[in-house]
Amino acid sequence: MTEETAVRGRKSWSSPRAMVLAAGCLVLAASAGWWADRDGGLLWVARLLHHPYAFGVSAGALLTAALIVAVRNLVVRILAGVAFGLVLVVTFPLFLLLFLDRPREASDTAAPGRDDRSLVIVEGSAMIDPLWWVYVDAGEGPMTRRWQVSHINGDAESALIDATWEGPDRVRLVTSGPEDATEQVHLIDLDPETGRPSRTVTSG
Repeated sequence: MTEETAVRGRKSWSSPRAMVLAAGCLVLAASAGWWADRDGGLLWVARLLHHPYAFGVSAGALLTAALIVAVRNLVVRILAGVAFGLVLVVTFPLFLLLFLDRPREASDTAAPGRDDRSLVIVEGSAMIDPLWWVYVDAGEGPMTRRWQVSHINGDAESALIDATWEGPDRVRLVTSGPEDATEQVHLIDLDPETGRPSRTVTSG
């Protein structure tokens, strides 16, 4: 590879058109991650691509760089850089707050007699109120799908007491309701093939 070819290659990668194309690819990837994060979506794709802030900042940086390279007006370049910097300053604290307070997996229990299905409890919080999510992960490898079984919000004095298997195709939830402190038992059947819950238990 000659020096002239290398320089030409670097110019093509740093051209405004290439930057806009790369930003478009990031938007498409983020859209795939958002779609995979829905109920029953592909878990691996969601974990890999569902990062709105990271993809948004990267796409914004590429578009800002493309504008700076394409436009010769110094004022426009400065305004573009300042605008992008202000967006980062305003949004980063919110991102940091959400990142430090992100939900965590509290348990992951395989279904009895099935290696391709597991019951996952995720715990989080909304300011001071506890949150619980219960999921069933069905499938193996990249084809694993995550189904929501329950979402409990502790702001109404609701709570998840326990979540266990009642067989390979049934989940047993124990919750406390907002009306009183008595425990409520919920049995949720799962589709034997897909693992999709017959219903979703929500409270709060």
